[in-house]
Amino acid sequence: MRFLRQSVIGLFLLGVTASLALYAASLITTAVQESLSAERRAPPARERVFAVNVVTAHLGEESPELIGFGHVESRRTLELRAAVSGRVVALAQGFQVGGRVQAGEVLVEIDKADSQATFDRAEADMMDAHAESRDAARALELARDELATAQAQADLQQRALQRQLDLKQRGVGTDAAVEAAELSATQAQQSVITRRQSVSQSEARVDQAQTRVARAQIALDEAQRDLDDTTITAPFTGTLQSVTLVEGRLVSTNEILAELVDPDQLEVAFRVSTAQYARLLDENARLIPAEVTVTLDAAGAGIRATGTLSRTSGAVGDGQSGRLIYARMDHPAGFKPGDFVTITVREPAVAGVARLPSSAMDSRQTLLVLGAEDRLEELPVELVRRQGDDILVRGEGLSGRQVVVGRTPLLGAGIKVRPLEQGAAAPAAAEPELIELTEERRARLVAFVEGNGRMPSEVKTRVLSQLAQPKVPAAVVSRIEKNMGG
Repeated sequence: MRFLRQSVIGLFLLGVTASLALYAASLITTAVQESLSAERRAPPARERVFAVNVVTAHLGEESPELIGFGHVESRRTLELRAAVSGRVVALAQGFQVGGRVQAGEVLVEIDKADSQATFDRAEADMMDAHAESRDAARALELARDELATAQAQADLQQRALQRQLDLKQRGVGTDAAVEAAELSATQAQQSVITRRQSVSQSEARVDQAQTRVARAQIALDEAQRDLDDTTITAPFTGTLQSVTLVEGRLVSTNEILAELVDPDQLEVAFRVSTAQYARLLDENARLIPAEVTVTLDAAGAGIRATGTLSRTSGAVGDGQSGRLIYARMDHPAGFKPGDFVTITVREPAVAGVARLPSSAMDSRQTLLVLGAEDRLEELPVELVRRQGDDILVRGEGLSGRQVVVGRTPLLGAGIKVRPLEQGAAAPAAAEPELIELTEERRARLVAFVEGNGRMPSEVKTRVLSQLAQPKVPAAVVSRIEKNMGG
C-alpha cells in the first residue's frame, strides 16, 4: 500500500509539473507573438543643449605689444692694441677681466728706452737742421752783400768806360785806353754774374735747410708719438674684457691686449618679421621711437629695463630675413653685453578692436556668438593682432555680443546652448551661523580652552575673544564641544 501511495503521489506531481511547463511555454509563445505583432514606436527626441563659456565683446582702443628676442650689445666697444713693440713694464691695478677703469687712467706701460733713444736722435737732428738753416741764412745774406759790392764795381767800370769814350771823341783819348776800360767793365760784369750765382746757390741752400728742418720735425713728431704710444690710457670709463696680458711680457705691434666695454651705454639688437617692421614705421617710412621693455629671466629674478627704438640695420644680411632693429636702453642696471633677453615693444594704439581669447576664433576667422533663443550664430571678423593667448579682432555687429570662448567640433551655427558668463562675480559667502550661550555653557567652554596646553597662544586668544561675544559662531562651539567629548 505504501508503494502504491507513493507512486500515485509521484504521478500526480509529475502531471502538475508537466502542466505548469506547458502553461509557461504557452505564456512565452503568446508574449513573443504579441511582441512581434506590436507596432514599434520611437521615443520622442529631445534637443541636446550644450553648456558653453561666453564673454561679452567690447570694442575699444588697445595697445598691441610685439614680443621679440635678442641680445645685449655695447654701443662703445674698443680693442686696446699695442701701437709699438716692447716689454710690458707696468700694468694698472685694475687691468684684469672685469676690471673697472676710469677715463684717462694709465693701463699699460711698455719699456720706452728704444723710443726715448729714437726721440733723442730725432731731437738732435732737429738741432742740426736748425743750425744748418741759420748758417744758410747767414751765407745768403753775405752773398747778397757781395753781389751788391760787385754791382757797384761794375757801375764804376761802366762810368770809366764812358769817360774814355768821351775823351776819344774829343780827340784826347787813345784806343788803348778805351779797350782797357772796356775790358775792365766786362770783367766787372762777369763778377756780378758770379755773385748772382752765389746768391742763387745760397737761396737754394736756405730752401734745402728749410726742407731739412721740416723733415727733422716730422721725424721728431713721429718719435714723440712712438714715445707716447708706449703708455696706453683708457679713452673712456668702462670694463675690461678678454685680457691676455701680464707684466714682463713682450708684445708686438698691433697686438690685441684687451677689450674695453662701456657698460652704461647698452642697446638690444633683435630681429622681427617684415610685417612687424612695417607696423613700426610712421607716415614717412621712418622707425618710430616706440617704448620697449627689456627682460632678462635670470632664474626667475626678472631683471627689467626700459628703452626706445633707435635705428634699424642698413641691410638684411646674407641668409637672413626680416629686419634687425636696435633699441637703446635707458637704465641698463644688471645687464651685460651678450645677455639673451626678451623685448616687448609697445606698438601704436589700435582703435575699434575687441580683446578675446584666441580659442574663440577658428581657422576661417569666424566667431560663434549667442543669438536668439540661445542659439549660436557664426560671425566673420578681421584678425588685427595676436597677443599671446588673446586676439584683437574687429567685425560688423561684434560690439556687445556674447562670444563662445572654447570652440569644439560639437558646436556650430544653430546649436542651442546654455551660456555661462565668464568673469561673473562669485556669490557672496554665507555668513556664519551665530548662537547665544548660557553662562554655564560659556564658562565650561572658556575653562576648556584656557586649560588646553596644545592650542597655540594666538589661536587661544582668538577663540577666547569669540567666546566673549554675545553671540558665538556655531561652528566654533561645535568644534570645542567635539574636542571636549560632549
